[in-house]
Amino acid sequence: MHDIPYLLEVPRLRVQNANAISSPHTWGFPAMSAFVGLMQALERCLHAEGIELKLDSVGVICHRHEPQVSRSGHTHAFHLTRNPVGKKGDTAAIVEEGRTHLEITLVFAAGGAAADAHKQGSGPDIEEAIADILPTLRIAGGSIQPPLNRRGNTPRPQLVSVAETEEGQAKQNRWLLRRWLPGFALLSRDDLLHDHHAELQKTDPQTDLLDAWLDLSRFNWVARHEDLQGGDEGKVHWERRGPAQGWIVPIPVGYGALGQLHEAGAVEGARDESTPFRFVESLYSIGEWKSPHRLQSPSELLWYVDNQEEDGLYRLRNDYARIID
Repeated sequence: MHDIPYLLEVPRLRVQNANAISSPHTWGFPAMSAFVGLMQALERCLHAEGIELKLDSVGVICHRHEPQVSRSGHTHAFHLTRNPVGKKGDTAAIVEEGRTHLEITLVFAAGGAAADAHKQGSGPDIEEAIADILPTLRIAGGSIQPPLNRRGNTPRPQLVSVAETEEGQAKQNRWLLRRWLPGFALLSRDDLLHDHHAELQKTDPQTDLLDAWLDLSRFNWVARHEDLQGGDEGKVHWERRGPAQGWIVPIPVGYGALGQLHEAGAVEGARDESTPFRFVESLYSIGEWKSPHRLQSPSELLWYVDNQEEDGLYRLRNDYARIID
């Protein structure tokens, strides 16, 4: 946290009907790109009001997760809207949508002149401005609901100045991380994906990263034969296979280019004719849900933009694996 001057905490946001389909291959929780989009929208709204607060990265702690699905056996089905019938009385065609209700805490790495003025007790009230702006925004398409009154206190945004000494930071970290319990923070585990890929290649050199990602994204069971005397095979035991520990999940982390960058307005039907256009596909990695009290500092749960346009990569990163190493 040495390079993070301030942390902006937005506690216990209640979000209704957020998008639960995070990519063509994953569902259940919004993609981290949705929260980065909220960060950028919030920063623009603050600047429009003359509050020069810079937001560099964002972390999310999920306290409650309620996907709007019905379950029949091993199959989940989304709760979909019932639209009016067509002219012939047939059910109208719809685009399937997945929704979820959430209760989350957002943590932003902040800085800028407005934050410095706030620390000195001058300038506009940043926390009040954020509390007024947030209900006008969306999180992954979901609506932000009014906060619940907990123990007589209404959760409010809080701009925290990071302590300057290591001892002060350690004390501050413990205080912050325990404030976010109970809950789970989403972290990037690219390292697990590459380690598992290397392990699978020992038995099958043709294994690629997609095979490793799919292998980590599911429960794998293998049959173990119990050897009897004389070398005969006896009972068969089914055992779970997989070296990964923890609550591991497949996640989208951005987009990869499928072709060249087109000039603004060159592609018909683009949403924005003033911005260069590029066809992309989703990038995938492995994430881990971890309780905040198992982290060393809030900086471990922060995600930031790390685009490499010359390579056609537009992705997000989280430094948890690098920090713990």
